[in-house]
Amino acid sequence: MESVKYTCPNCCADLKFDPLQQKLTCEYCLSSFTVEEIKKLCSTTENSIPKEEVQVADDFENNTHLYRCDSCGAEIMADAQETATFCYYCHNPVILSGKMGGKYKPDKVIGFKLTKENAVSSFKNWIGKRWFVPSDFKSEQQLEKLTGLYVPFWMADCHVNVDYSGTGKKVRSWTSGSYRYTETSTYHIVRKGELVTRGVPADGETKIDDLLMEAIEPFDYSELKDFSMSYLSGFFADKYDEDKTQVFPRIRLRSEQACASLVKDSISGYTSVSPLAQNYNITHTDWQYTMLPVWFMSYKYNNKVYEFAINGQTGKLAGTPPLSKAKLALFSCSIGAAVSIISMLFGGIISL
Repeated sequence: MESVKYTCPNCCADLKFDPLQQKLTCEYCLSSFTVEEIKKLCSTTENSIPKEEVQVADDFENNTHLYRCDSCGAEIMADAQETATFCYYCHNPVILSGKMGGKYKPDKVIGFKLTKENAVSSFKNWIGKRWFVPSDFKSEQQLEKLTGLYVPFWMADCHVNVDYSGTGKKVRSWTSGSYRYTETSTYHIVRKGELVTRGVPADGETKIDDLLMEAIEPFDYSELKDFSMSYLSGFFADKYDEDKTQVFPRIRLRSEQACASLVKDSISGYTSVSPLAQNYNITHTDWQYTMLPVWFMSYKYNNKVYEFAINGQTGKLAGTPPLSKAKLALFSCSIGAAVSIISMLFGGIISL
């Protein structure tokens, strides 16, 4: 008899039965479910894949090349018509590694709206306000490294059971005659129910800084489309190296923070509120593997890599520019010399 395997509805890792809890538990995201809950969730899962999705997966697998950078380990995807020559991250040459597996085919994609000319113009405006960057950071040669890159994102719809209780106080004061009165009324606040946080994103690429990707959010999800190979034409894509299990802790944190914010916003009219207990339990998660458009550039300076990114849909940009200590020192010396000359001039005038 074959054993039955159930996967976690949140992070897709294998579930194991815990005799102490009498529940199926996930050792990765620490979720737990009764056998009845898991059977109910699994009964709603489709057992067949539509033919058109199989066709798109085959198309992706047969027409997508994988390039690997032996220097930093980055893996870049491109369609059969596009040839990757250098690594978007460390700028070293890449070699053709083979075809892509069908499991890396995205479900959804948002196409680029910003051209490279738009991205270069935004970068020049951004860097023009920063005096103390190395000269070659804004050179034409460096600007050529600005790459249109589809970054792999896991997007999750999290179904969350909310159980919140707290104490609210209303304070009222008034004066009567010679006396000042204060009345404090105390209320028990309860919030229970299910919330769904939709489209919570987490990038699945370890080489790109997570905070940088969060800094160029949000993306307009109304423009999400079913993935097609045509979106890759003229651009590159990153192969994810973090799966659902690995990104779920980030997803869970953002989902719980969103729920806590919604609960907080639902409580008003009190002078003060003190939470007593708040639990946000994710019961199951619906996933979409998505490619989101980013104009990306990296720059290595003094053995440190600096990253710069522009949201390829909205134009929002973020990055940390390198600081040229030589330029800063020269500027400081110039200011010091100018101050000395002015002091000497005014000192001479006063002495006369």
